[in-house]
Amino acid sequence: MQKQPTRPFSGSAKQRLTPQRAHNIVAAASDAVPLEKLLEVAERAAKAGAAVIAEKVDKPRDIEFKGATDLVTDTDKASEEAVLSVLREAFPDHALLGEEGGVSGDTSSDYLWCIDPLDGTTNYAHKYPSFGVSVAVLEKAEAVAGVVVEFAGGPGTWIQRTYTGAKGKGAYMNGQRIHVSQCKDVGMSLLVTGFGYDHDEAWAANVELFKQFTDASRGVRRLGAAAVDLCHTALGVVDGYWELRLKPWDMSAGVVIAREAGAKITQMDGKPFSPFSRSIVVANEGMLPNILEKTVPATKSLMEKGIDLSPWFVPEGYKV
Repeated sequence: MQKQPTRPFSGSAKQRLTPQRAHNIVAAASDAVPLEKLLEVAERAAKAGAAVIAEKVDKPRDIEFKGATDLVTDTDKASEEAVLSVLREAFPDHALLGEEGGVSGDTSSDYLWCIDPLDGTTNYAHKYPSFGVSVAVLEKAEAVAGVVVEFAGGPGTWIQRTYTGAKGKGAYMNGQRIHVSQCKDVGMSLLVTGFGYDHDEAWAANVELFKQFTDASRGVRRLGAAAVDLCHTALGVVDGYWELRLKPWDMSAGVVIAREAGAKITQMDGKPFSPFSRSIVVANEGMLPNILEKTVPATKSLMEKGIDLSPWFVPEGYKV
């Protein structure tokens, strides 16, 4: 990975405040972008990607493989280009992290955009209605604004739902305010999870959790698109969500939306969550501890076996 430019100033907080350093601090502060602007650009970018998908959604797919079962299509790439074009024009000095294109831009910026141009590629390839575009921006490693455009319906009857959220501004679906469910009893709940492509110990542990929660709840769904799962949790149509080994582009937009809809979010071991975490639990305040009762011991067991669950996909030069 090419080394990115470093910040123009650094040093101890006790460093003497020279006129030049004061000038630099004021200049840096003036670079702060209002949340409303960040959200507006995120929505514009997500809809640009969604327009690409909508144009191709009922046409034949050009499919390649990133792994044995990990697909990528020409639509993923075209959608990401459409999203990146909007972001680069609006914020040429921000950092970008895309599922297909990797890291670009200035990683010394406080702002990092996380883009999944087609979350749920396998579903899209099969015309199964659970996929979408996810665009979020982190400010100093915190997800502060995000948009997910979900494709629902099916062949010939596709519809789009646009979920938006910004820090302290609430969460919305197609302009209507949304909230997480108030269900606190796992026995009365409908939950959702997902599984990665590597069928290893972590995958097996989540299969076991799937069994446990299926026995304890009204059911557990596995739709295959993390951004959509997070938005469904925010919408209150499912009561909780957990998953291992997601990437920042999978989670960041949905995390903002769910949090602004009233969700509490931690890692599966109960520790504080960041967009670079390798596990996530999302639910209302009353439901969260009931889910953690099962995920915490499972996660600790994995860590005792040497499974790496430390932060990942942090771009070189980006401050966490």
